[in-house]
Amino acid sequence: MPHQLNAGVLFPDLALSLVGNKSLRFPQDLEGRYRIALFYRGHW
Repeated sequence: MPHQLNAGVLFPDLALSLVGNKSLRFPQDLEGRYRIALFYRGHW
C-alpha cells in the first residue's frame, strides 16, 4: 500500500475472510466510535 493513514483519514473498506466460511467488512461490521485492527505477520 503506497499511502499512509494519518490522523483523521478514513480507513479504506476491507473485507476479511474468517474461519467457518464467514466474512467481516471493516469498518462497517464493527460497532462503536473507536475501532482497532491489529495485523500480525507471522511465519510458522
